[in-house]
Amino acid sequence: MNEFVDVTLASLRDGYVQVSAFVAITVVLFGLVQYRTGGALLTKIEENERLQPLFGALMGLTPGCGGAIVMMPLYVRGTVSFGTVVATLIATAGDAAFVILVLAPEAALWAYGIAFAVAVIFGYLVDMVGFGVGRVDAAVARLQPATTDGGTAVLGRRSTVTPNPAHDYGCDCPTHAHELGPDRHSPVLTPLSHAAHVVWWVAALAAVVLGVTYLVRGAPDVAMTLGLGFDGLFTVVGLLGTTLSFYLYFVGRHYIGEGHVGRVRESFDSVYETLQHAAMETSFVTVWVIGAYLLYEYFLLVTGADIAAAAQAAGVVAPIAGAAVGLIPGCGPQIVLAGVYANGGIPFSALTANAISQDGDALFPLIAIDKKAAIVASIYTTVPAIVVGVALHLVWGPVLGLPEFGFGVL
Repeated sequence: MNEFVDVTLASLRDGYVQVSAFVAITVVLFGLVQYRTGGALLTKIEENERLQPLFGALMGLTPGCGGAIVMMPLYVRGTVSFGTVVATLIATAGDAAFVILVLAPEAALWAYGIAFAVAVIFGYLVDMVGFGVGRVDAAVARLQPATTDGGTAVLGRRSTVTPNPAHDYGCDCPTHAHELGPDRHSPVLTPLSHAAHVVWWVAALAAVVLGVTYLVRGAPDVAMTLGLGFDGLFTVVGLLGTTLSFYLYFVGRHYIGEGHVGRVRESFDSVYETLQHAAMETSFVTVWVIGAYLLYEYFLLVTGADIAAAAQAAGVVAPIAGAAVGLIPGCGPQIVLAGVYANGGIPFSALTANAISQDGDALFPLIAIDKKAAIVASIYTTVPAIVVGVALHLVWGPVLGLPEFGFGVL
């Protein structure tokens, strides 16, 4: 029982200081750019058709799913190509990127750098030569009627997908399913939730300082103790931040707004609104990160399993499995996989295959508006993931002599 308590408290503490605080800074910076520019970045993307797959890959490469989610409504509007959608989803780093960037930064640079290169190449191929989109689209059409035409004109030519005459690019298509305001009001919980949001940011800023200090010191073991020393503050801030994150995600968002997490807004009306959005998005990530940490640690504690040995025995199946996990929408399974990699449980080839295949939360708005396009896009992110993952398995260790397990882990 003591071991379970220790694992639980350590996961609650470490997840916030080592991951969530850095998520908060990244998300709020992206939000402030949106606030200051009033959505000008999206306008530039729409106006430069030839650079759209490159822009899409860059947006997808943004840690978290923010940049990728922004691109999906543009496709539905008919202002970016299907190749841009594919490039965006291939490059999508998702919330798992925060885990890898913090725990294995060198591996993150390699994995997401490879994913970005594959995204740009494959995105342009889809737009220029079709790359079989027409056949895949036709096959999927038997399963799901289209609501979009599967792509727009780019590079001076039309995607090979047969246009849907029922689709009207001039329609007032929905761009977001985003809940802006609170859906509940309470004389107690409404002001309490706003106060929790403010204290959450205090904890987040303190956690950033502690997290950077932790990394500079070489990621040492931190004692589970209370006090004003580094270990004590690390514990207090971590547990406080996690507690507030859980409150904001499960309760607070209903009383102060931003209740529909996992979505990105084009602009904000104030800095406070920007901070509030970032806090809610980060709280959502925190819940997933803590869940992933606990799931993995409890599994090891109960079974005593040697994950690394099992992955080593899997051989070439490991990157294929990594790509298959990437087919699951959302960031939860990908965060679990990132945590397993940081603990030496899967090879680098599997991590990279998952980075290419995963679509994160960006697939949800596309599924909601056009299931057919979402299915086709998922197919077109999984194929290169398997090819690249297997290729890395064959050359990463045997040819390049680089460690397959634990590469780049701090």
